[in-house]
Amino acid sequence: MTQVKKDATMTEELMTIREMCDAFGVTPRTLRFYESKELLFPIREGQKRLFTRRDRARLKLILRGKRFGFSLEEIRQLLDLYHVGDQQRTQLQRAYDVALERLADMERQRAELDEAIADLKEQLKWGEQMLASMEETKKAAE
Repeated sequence: MTQVKKDATMTEELMTIREMCDAFGVTPRTLRFYESKELLFPIREGQKRLFTRRDRARLKLILRGKRFGFSLEEIRQLLDLYHVGDQQRTQLQRAYDVALERLADMERQRAELDEAIADLKEQLKWGEQMLASMEETKKAAE
């Protein structure tokens, strides 16, 4: 990590794009994409990007949101609520509401998958019986 002096008393640890990729298991292309979507705001020094602690926290939330199936627009809106000024109450409430909606969607999808799996198992059982019957018929004819 690179140390940069913020003022006379504070220094901030900055990470290069490679360090971010290694730390979070993402590609440079992913980081540049999130930057282009204004989800991350690294410090630019020519072609070099340096990521702050704030960027790291935001990336952690982005990746968690993606894992849960949130859209990038939902994630951006949630991240933008950080600065509302109510100690993140609005941000937390909106994240909670979006998460409840996503959970309901995931549970519905799981129910649909469970039904499809059960149907497929029945079809496989039928196919197995048909193949066994055909094999018996073939042996009887020989």
